[in-house]
Amino acid sequence: MQDSIFIQRVVLRNFKSIGCCDVHLKPLTYLVGQNGAGKSNFLDALHFVRDALAGSLDSAINERGGLNDVRRRSSGHPTHFGIRLEFHLRDGRDGWYAFEIGAMPNGVYEVRHEECVITGIGKGPFFRIDKGKLRDGSEAVFPVVTEDRLALVAASGLTAFRPVFDALTAMGFYNLNPKLMRDLQKPQDGRLLKSVGENIASVIGHLERSAPDRVKTIREYLQSVVPMVHGMERKAIGPMETLEFRQKMAGAKHPWKFLAQNMSDGTLRALGVMTALLQSNIDYSPTVIGIEEPETALHPAASAALREVLVHAAKETQVLVTSHSPDLLDALDIDVDSILSVVSEGGETLITRLDEASRQVLRDHLFSAGELLRLNQLAPDRTVIEQQSAIQADLFGQLQQ
Repeated sequence: MQDSIFIQRVVLRNFKSIGCCDVHLKPLTYLVGQNGAGKSNFLDALHFVRDALAGSLDSAINERGGLNDVRRRSSGHPTHFGIRLEFHLRDGRDGWYAFEIGAMPNGVYEVRHEECVITGIGKGPFFRIDKGKLRDGSEAVFPVVTEDRLALVAASGLTAFRPVFDALTAMGFYNLNPKLMRDLQKPQDGRLLKSVGENIASVIGHLERSAPDRVKTIREYLQSVVPMVHGMERKAIGPMETLEFRQKMAGAKHPWKFLAQNMSDGTLRALGVMTALLQSNIDYSPTVIGIEEPETALHPAASAALREVLVHAAKETQVLVTSHSPDLLDALDIDVDSILSVVSEGGETLITRLDEASRQVLRDHLFSAGELLRLNQLAPDRTVIEQQSAIQADLFGQLQQ
């Protein structure tokens, strides 16, 4: 499963409620904490990188309410925010991508520093930007950059940096909305499911054409979570499209057919989760799948089946999940290193591995992670928190071994 890891390490500074954060990710990582702890903000930091590269830095900031809602304030004073992602490309090379956004008066911002390094400086492709000017780099010719845009967008036109750009923009993040999934949809690009599921009919249609075995797997897992549903398929209705479900009805010889508008929130969310996790196909394969509380609106009895899908998907695509569900974590074989504890103290989000006592209990299989969560005993490692607060990780240092 190790080969599915794309993002190996995440370092954040002053992003939303997160003052500082330095964590390593696994093929399947659970971010566990109470409502409002800041789990979503961690996922949104990665989502922010994707949006800023796939669209623009300006739109990524504005979609989140503006600069003041993206950066964290410290004692009422403006702060800069930064993100560092250490990655493992599918061709086997390691590297990092990092940037720091500086807050200026009147909501104006600038890209103070930006780095993209593959293998290592002097060992492979790299560039380093300071306030819109190229400090140094590996390429003889480099495109023009400005202080208000991320240079990797322009550098993606160079063969050397295209793999990093493609991998970062192939991350998908989901907080599924059954209402939008239920509505009739215009045909759209179906290679990657959109964030709230508003193109799910196109995605299923694309998979029906390019990867029918993958659709079969989605249907099987959906039935394991929602036993009454015996399948679904894309259905065109004039210029629009939707999904048609087959559902077993008592006394009926054959399953009845229902359009998405007649299906429950739980069924639609379950389908959205299965599709997000299993959408990889020969045409397009996401590098990271992040899902907000996949257990929402599902019966607790479906948790084991949902967990099985998460494990299955993580064999080929890195999966990040936020959750506060003991049922989802109620298994003794969950890797202790795959759980990150998320807590909020004094309005600041703290994210770290579990403390040694919790880790040892899980290693010894004395309790499951779900049982510890019910007892409020999935505690963060205070030693790591103190270290992170005292010595903030360098956004622009070398790879951490």
